[in-house]
Amino acid sequence: MKRSPDLLRLADTVLLPGFAGTTAPDWVRRRLAGGLAGVVLFSRNVDTPAQLAALTSSLRAENPDVVIGIDEEAGEVTRLEARTGSSRPGNYALGVVDDVELTEQVARDIGHDLRQAGITIDFAPAADVNSNPDNPVIGLRAFGAAPGLVARHTAAWIRGLQSTGVAACAKHFPGHGDTSVDSHHGIPRVTASREELAEVELLPFRVAIREGVRSIMTGHLLVTAYDEERPATLSPRVLTGLLRRELGFEGLIVTDGIEMAAVSGRYGLGGASAMAVAAGADAVCVGGENADEATHARIRDAIADAVTEGSLTEERLADAAARVRALAAWRAGAEPGDAVPGEIGLAAA
Repeated sequence: MKRSPDLLRLADTVLLPGFAGTTAPDWVRRRLAGGLAGVVLFSRNVDTPAQLAALTSSLRAENPDVVIGIDEEAGEVTRLEARTGSSRPGNYALGVVDDVELTEQVARDIGHDLRQAGITIDFAPAADVNSNPDNPVIGLRAFGAAPGLVARHTAAWIRGLQSTGVAACAKHFPGHGDTSVDSHHGIPRVTASREELAEVELLPFRVAIREGVRSIMTGHLLVTAYDEERPATLSPRVLTGLLRRELGFEGLIVTDGIEMAAVSGRYGLGGASAMAVAAGADAVCVGGENADEATHARIRDAIADAVTEGSLTEERLADAAARVRALAAWRAGAEPGDAVPGEIGLAAA
């Protein structure tokens, strides 16, 4: 199938692939120079603060508007301090203390370190209400099991982080808390009614949107009240109908790792990526072990082919690309005060 260079470049603008190593591979640098939107970093990419700053600087040298994302939740999920464990409390501990000023300060401190390291967006906070004690994936990553508590600490986390010029990303929409399956391995089902979802799972996301969160990450969840066939990441009813139209979110919608079995198991990496963008997602995260140029090229080509075949409109793809560029522009224009990319503030791990 013939793919135009312009269409391939547009497809590249919505992809955030991962890669192996603590320096940028040649293929990543080449793709960034050719229009790739950005990358997502994992603990495998982080050694010391100086190394991380040098890595992000090298990426930005290829594309000044690169979007660089990372999962830094503190507590159980840390990339900056993966070798030693986080020195900062995670969400559950902050929820137990229930001091929103402390939560805001912790997020602000994280934001300063991320900004100094050259990070654009932190895929945090987890805004899930951990209402199912059998949940295998959220647990201590949630602020708690009470919707109001989760909502106010989600808002505080967003305020603290974004005050530093690093975008926050509330996750995992529309709420991964009431599940008993890990979406890395299967498809979690959320069977609550729309009324129950509005009172519990959706409350923290509504508050996050009011707080001005720049991004929301999708969950690979089958939310039967809205769509009995497609997981939220691939569902126009959830992403466009619920998140965009009903909740009024205008920021960046980014997918959880598209390689996770809940979506790629049935549709493949390329098929799931194209379906996610068609459903309303703006950026596709590709992590896990799928960290090579061939995988990236297959996904990019699948998105371009979906436009050619008519299952994804070029207008939707262009809209997604524009939202990615808008996030990059917000970060570039932010003035976080004493946090300047390239300066090292994080204590060496």
